[in-house]
Amino acid sequence: MRTVTCINDNWMFRKEDSEICVNLPHTWNAQDGQTGPAMYWRGECLYTKKFPKPVLKPGQEVRIEFRGVNSSARVMINGQCAGTHDGGYSTFRVNITDALQDENVLEVYVDNSPNDRVYPQRADFTFYGGIYRDVYMIITDPVHFDLDYYGGNGLMVTPVLHGDDADICIKAFMSKGAEKAVVSVAGVGETELVLSEENGKVTGTGTLTIPHVHRWDGLADPYLYTAEASVYAAGEITDTVSTRFGCREYAFDPQKGFFLNGRSYPLRGVSRHQDRLGVGNALTRAMHEEDMDLILSVGANSVRLAHYQHDQYFYDLCDEKGLVAWAEIPYITVHMDSGRENTISQMKELIVQNYNHAAIICWALSNEITLNGVTEDLMENHRILNDLVHTMDPSRVSAMANLFLLETDSPLVQLPDIRGYNLYYGWYVGEMEDNDKWFDDFHAKYPNTVIGLTEYGADSSIALQSPKPVKGDFTESYQALYHEHMLEMIAARPYIWGTYCWNMFEFAAAGRDEAGDPGKNHKGLVTFDRKQKKDAYYIYKAWWSDEKFIHLCGRRYHDRIEENTEIKVYTNLSEVSLYVDGKLLETKTGSHVFRFNVPITGTHVIKAVSGEYTDEMEITKVSEPNPAYFASAADVRNWFDEPKGDEFDREGYLSINSTLGEIGGTESGARILAGLMSHLPGNTQQQANPAMQAMVARQPLKKILQQGGFKLGEKELKELNGMLNKIPKQ
Repeated sequence: MRTVTCINDNWMFRKEDSEICVNLPHTWNAQDGQTGPAMYWRGECLYTKKFPKPVLKPGQEVRIEFRGVNSSARVMINGQCAGTHDGGYSTFRVNITDALQDENVLEVYVDNSPNDRVYPQRADFTFYGGIYRDVYMIITDPVHFDLDYYGGNGLMVTPVLHGDDADICIKAFMSKGAEKAVVSVAGVGETELVLSEENGKVTGTGTLTIPHVHRWDGLADPYLYTAEASVYAAGEITDTVSTRFGCREYAFDPQKGFFLNGRSYPLRGVSRHQDRLGVGNALTRAMHEEDMDLILSVGANSVRLAHYQHDQYFYDLCDEKGLVAWAEIPYITVHMDSGRENTISQMKELIVQNYNHAAIICWALSNEITLNGVTEDLMENHRILNDLVHTMDPSRVSAMANLFLLETDSPLVQLPDIRGYNLYYGWYVGEMEDNDKWFDDFHAKYPNTVIGLTEYGADSSIALQSPKPVKGDFTESYQALYHEHMLEMIAARPYIWGTYCWNMFEFAAAGRDEAGDPGKNHKGLVTFDRKQKKDAYYIYKAWWSDEKFIHLCGRRYHDRIEENTEIKVYTNLSEVSLYVDGKLLETKTGSHVFRFNVPITGTHVIKAVSGEYTDEMEITKVSEPNPAYFASAADVRNWFDEPKGDEFDREGYLSINSTLGEIGGTESGARILAGLMSHLPGNTQQQANPAMQAMVARQPLKKILQQGGFKLGEKELKELNGMLNKIPKQ
């Protein structure tokens, strides 16, 4: 029979000339991958473990199972190569049986250096190097369930529902020599599989019927069945595996959105990256559980697990809690002609290893892959992946998340069964309202196409606050305002099958340097360490959660210079009373967002009350703005010291307050813009679609500079404006 032993302890880790003892999970980028591009180290390191030969019965086999090694691994046992693996987010195993000695040295060379064949290579997140998930030694008898097929467990369960009943179609994969295989479902019954042999492998198939099936029904009732399979040789059980599964039906309607078990079930979700502050991606189970609890607490019913295969334990939690999940491979940002085989192998691993998870509804082919445009090789790669998904798993749909620059009439958009767009109007480009127009235009043009919103968000640092939030200021205040609008926009469009806020948590993005806190993407509703919920978290809770609460926004905006300040309350209750220094100011009725105008003269205690639910904070009137609240460190001009228009404007001439369309409409202005845009961080070959070009053309140059990452000081800004002031308007 099978034995499984965790071997996480006492590994020697060597990086360049240093060597230390570590326990797994481990990453060498837990700190430098979170502090900006300058310190981020990528290369090859070595993990070594010594162990005595395990006690084996005749014919038994020994494998080492790695749950996650980023991104390429070469496994050596006693100087012999036992196997290699490319792809940093999936399970793989190596058979070390024939190389075992009385005393053994296991070496794992791990490499996260840049290359042109293993995804991801360009993306807005840190590629942590290391053996960052658990490692196990698996000992099996000669006849066992297949451990060598793309990291699966040898058992695939497909429920097919017929009204109140369900047929459970079972397929098992075993090694040569299997004589019989039996599968039982707890509380239902058992069936003996029909065996066939090909190429030295044995496959077993069979069906069990569950009358009056108990459906897996999302958050309301995430009911799971357990199937257990046993294989026999010489009349005895030689191996047993088990898996949980759920019985559910779902569908997508281009007019009405997502349906679960026959009823409308709009997917209102968040996206999740797996890493966290000071830990990187070497998470404990308790950390996964905390992430799940936080996602559920905001009221989400779905999660996009981006941009790679996540830990099996988190998929298990999605099954248990009823959280509908989007799963994807890290085929992202820039297509590599030499990376096709890696996309195929990673997709096969994703499907085989996660096939039985009830929570998963789709296999996503790629994310924002068209940053450098659409080539025929890219299209062919996607056609291959799309066909692969349908062949390996006809019970689920293929999906894609598209870059907002991608033309909506691109053949790539219509290729998968469902698709989403990643839209950042109101943050990187345009205004919040442009999201509304984009969806209205898309739905009018393609009324029979299923469309979702797979990313949207705005960065914020909890340290940064403003009474006059504007796009690009990185304040907690603007982020909250942005998400207020997005939730209204989403609610008004039932045809959007699913929405995924980017992101539930802040995460490491080694290439970023923003908001005075380099190395991180700050779009999270919750801070990187999971300790503080931003105001935007509570507007989602107000819309989505049934857990009654009340929340005062702006508690971190303590020092206020205005004489009359806005106090904003988020709640899922219908009435709010606001008290200032113990006295009732006003009572309002409404939904989600309540705004109050409060005169302030000194230090005041603000209290919001709705029935038994209360929240309280303190604010103080000050004469000078608190510099800690404003993003001078992030090279963003502050609302309180922004030059007035007439300091820049010259009547009849261009200025940095002129729109890109006005500037680009002149020969001299177009040359200035071309020079500026050639230095835009992340500048790509992709040409914006006409709608995007028209929208960008309406933006003042000053806004584009703020949002585009140009670090212009007062002197440079005035010099640029002086150049424009010499060009007459047309």
